[in-house]
Amino acid sequence: MSNLLRLLTLLASIITPVVSGLLSASQMRAQSTPTPRAPLPSFEVASIKPNPGPWHVLVGYSSSGPRLTLEAYTVSDLIEEAYGLKNFQVTLAESRARPVVYDTYYNIVAKAEGDGTPTRGEFRQMLQRLLEERFDLKSHREMKELPVYALVVGKNGPKFKESAPDAVLISKHGVNGRNQTITLARATMESLADDISRDFGIDRPILDKTGLTGTYDIKLEATPEFRINHGSASEDISVFTAVREQLGLKLEPEKGPVEVLVIDHVERPSED
Repeated sequence: MSNLLRLLTLLASIITPVVSGLLSASQMRAQSTPTPRAPLPSFEVASIKPNPGPWHVLVGYSSSGPRLTLEAYTVSDLIEEAYGLKNFQVTLAESRARPVVYDTYYNIVAKAEGDGTPTRGEFRQMLQRLLEERFDLKSHREMKELPVYALVVGKNGPKFKESAPDAVLISKHGVNGRNQTITLARATMESLADDISRDFGIDRPILDKTGLTGTYDIKLEATPEFRINHGSASEDISVFTAVREQLGLKLEPEKGPVEVLVIDHVERPSED
């Protein structure tokens, strides 16, 4: 009997490490195998047409039921909308992609499947798939230490008023000659910072550091930086001057870590 016990003990001492090793290897393989990404939802139909201008609206967004309409969007604008990013969070791996990303405006009319009303988040997922399939977009994310602007209150205080409690949310973006215009109601300072960065082509992130926590009525008109940089005119209004004189705020330079989406590859869209 004692010999049998010794034999069983010896077998156990041999088998246990082997089984344990097999289990560990299996677990390591399971951990190292990436989980495949679930397929993104797609539009039932989508039309993409160049918009050569003249532009009465830039980056016009509207949706009704399953229908989505985007007016005068560059590829950069589309990527920002699709991934919920700000303009400073989209960068290029190669400068030769710049004309494709920034130089052409498009109108997109698309319809989701069915008769329901997708959320903006659901429409964004469909736009991501549209960018991958029609623009052959390939990208990755990384952190970068970037110059930023802090939006702060000027020494004489803000020149705008808080919105009335029953005010309706308004976000209008228009064109007046060489200038962009913004008209907002019930706007937060964070959303204002996003709008300034987006509409006026600021080359840095804008972070809200005003300390103003309410909602406000805002009007701002200025010349986008890219227009000034490609040939200024006497009537141009720098956005830095406009923010100070029209809003009583300031844009102050700082530095900070920012997550960006790097465009590795993108092409002009395939035909409808």
